[in-house]
Amino acid sequence: MKKLSARRRHPLAAVVVLLFALAVTGGLYAAFAPADKAKADDSAQSLAIEEGKKLYAVGCATCHGTGGQGTSDGPSLVGVGSAAVDFQVSTGRMPAQQPGAQVPKKKKVYTDTETEQLAAYIASLGAGPVTPTKQQYNPEGADAARGGELFRTNCAQCHNFTGKGGALTNGKYAPPLDDVDPKHVYEAMQTGPQNMPSFPDTVMPEKEKREIIAYLDRVNTSKTETPGGLELGGLGPVTEGLFGWIFGLGALIAVTIWVAARTAKAKKS
Repeated sequence: MKKLSARRRHPLAAVVVLLFALAVTGGLYAAFAPADKAKADDSAQSLAIEEGKKLYAVGCATCHGTGGQGTSDGPSLVGVGSAAVDFQVSTGRMPAQQPGAQVPKKKKVYTDTETEQLAAYIASLGAGPVTPTKQQYNPEGADAARGGELFRTNCAQCHNFTGKGGALTNGKYAPPLDDVDPKHVYEAMQTGPQNMPSFPDTVMPEKEKREIIAYLDRVNTSKTETPGGLELGGLGPVTEGLFGWIFGLGALIAVTIWVAARTAKAKKS
């Protein structure tokens, strides 16, 4: 008893007891709480995939194949990721109404929940770009001026300098980017839909994508006044040249005719 009492009075006894209690508490938490949460998450994900598979069988399998392997009417969806599904379905481009050079944006068919379920099923077929979080595409605090430089270097060739869109070859076109949801702009850069090249994070980091989104948000004509005056649609040198040709050259011709008429009248008198 004296030995046991002496051990209890040892200076390190309290520390040992505290460490033992912490180890037991941590072990119990790791054994029960995380396991339950992980199990719940796995169950919810499995349910979303199952529901997405049903939606896919009804609305997508005809063109993309029963397992997403693709057919002559639609490309393979294996490895496109949830971001591609969210972009195409949320913007109404998919399901497509009819084949054509390019599928246009239209009113969406599926709800947000159904879109998430479809995305979960397609993502289960193969790894691909993941649907971005709001933190990734939120333009607040991003450098819009730097975004303008990046946009003019990588995007203006097709979408015009201010994102007004433009014509491509064989009936294809680059759609206008004003009033497009920042999430969809980010997803388009991630996945490269239709004729657009993709810009993964290895090519264009998340920060640069946010800067481009900030630039588009800044030049949106519904939000920002044009300090330079009349923007002529913001379509660039084509409309500016046409304006100069019709009105500028027209005014010069009118002045020339007026001067010639005055000169002829003066000679007669």
